[in-house]
Amino acid sequence: MMSQRRGIHLDQSELLCTKGCGFYGNNAWQGLCSKCWREEYQREKQKQIQEDWALAERLQREEEEAYASRQQRTQSQPAIAPFSKFEERKTKEKSSKVNTVTKFFIPSSKTPPKKDAAPLDTQSSPSPSSSASRHSSVDSDHATREFIDFLKPLKSGREIFKQCRAFTEGMVYKRDMGADELSECVQDFYQNLSDRLQTQFKGSSDHVESIMDEVEKYMMTRLYKEVFCPETTDDEKKDLATQKRIRALHWVTIEMLCVPVDEEIPEVSDSVVKAITDVIEMDSKCVPKEKLGCITRCSKHIFNAIKISKKEAASADDFLPTLIYIVLKANPPRLQSNIQYITRFCNPSRIMTGEDGYYFTNLCCAVAFIEKLDGQSLNLSSEDFELYMSGQASPPLPQATGASSGSPGSSALSQVHKRLDLLTGLGERQERVMEKARQMESDLIDWTDEVEQKVHSALESFPPETQITTATTASGTATATAASSAIDSDNVENELLPPPLQPQVFAG
Repeated sequence: MMSQRRGIHLDQSELLCTKGCGFYGNNAWQGLCSKCWREEYQREKQKQIQEDWALAERLQREEEEAYASRQQRTQSQPAIAPFSKFEERKTKEKSSKVNTVTKFFIPSSKTPPKKDAAPLDTQSSPSPSSSASRHSSVDSDHATREFIDFLKPLKSGREIFKQCRAFTEGMVYKRDMGADELSECVQDFYQNLSDRLQTQFKGSSDHVESIMDEVEKYMMTRLYKEVFCPETTDDEKKDLATQKRIRALHWVTIEMLCVPVDEEIPEVSDSVVKAITDVIEMDSKCVPKEKLGCITRCSKHIFNAIKISKKEAASADDFLPTLIYIVLKANPPRLQSNIQYITRFCNPSRIMTGEDGYYFTNLCCAVAFIEKLDGQSLNLSSEDFELYMSGQASPPLPQATGASSGSPGSSALSQVHKRLDLLTGLGERQERVMEKARQMESDLIDWTDEVEQKVHSALESFPPETQITTATTASGTATATAASSAIDSDNVENELLPPPLQPQVFAG
């Protein structure tokens, strides 16, 4: 064990945007908040567009110069009808290329609907579909009805619904766009609609926020299948890597993380179970706000567990290690995809400020810490850390003190560790036995080869005539010995047998 602990400490300033705007930052945005990230993204995008325009203009000039050069050479030669047609076709190709480069930087008009594509909320012809697809359709219809009922009292409710429906239907034809582009489209729509609502409902920011919450719920319920873990990203790969990493860290204990929670207290154990349930439930929600709600409830259960255990209010230094412990025990499904989904499509004001933003930022920090977890963070040597990660050894069971030493939970945990140690010992013994068996097999093969080599050497040391003579002599000697043995055997037999009976004559 190492005597110096690095510990798990996160200064609250590290949660804020690196630009110093005062909002919460995000690891996915390089430590920036949603507002600063969008500004940076737009700046980079504008710079890229200018560079692309310069490249397009240079290519167009080169093409025009090449075309003018060809025209001059053509005029100096006799005109041939087929060649004129060829030049006409080349001219059309050049014009098409120039138009293509130009259209690349001009926003395209709305793509006309295809026959084989339909809006997200329309019913297609009967076809085999999974239960998940049917469930998503039911959720979409339910969200649409709730959204319409919410907008009915509003004067501009019909216009808001038309804009939201048109936007979601238009997103169907943008499936091939990257995740960042899809996020940019959604965030632009949020911003434009929020600005119009702020103008309409002056001085009523709470009312605007409630409308935006319903807009987000309606839109993201319909777009969930299209934008959650899209194929254009590596979100699924990151999910698998995170799950594998957490499974490999199953041996990490409360003591290693310095978690101030006593699970032997029933109320604390109940809060821990609820926190694990809430963070797992996050994957079942479709709306970013609802996913954030699961994270917030999980965090509040953590604070409650710490408060009961310490009998005082929890601090930020207590919260983060406990959140890491909960994530390790829960191993939430598709954790990276859910974090990315919230980051890309949540109403930006919700993750920039407030308790939802604070808890979400801490969850991102917890996941980043798990990915970089090492032996020093757990007060372990690098050798022990690697042994525990590979499963070749288990950490020693902490000494139980006080009332907890005789509790059922402590006894069960002790038995588990004893059985793990026993299995480890049996595995080592089996490996030693197998090694000795392999060595014995090798020695036996070497001994067999050595005996065979000696026999061949002995046979080769005698000439063939000597072998035949020796064999004949040995055969005669054997025959004489056998005959002598037979005579001796007969004599012995005669000596052992009683004399024959003589006939006797009786007088009459």
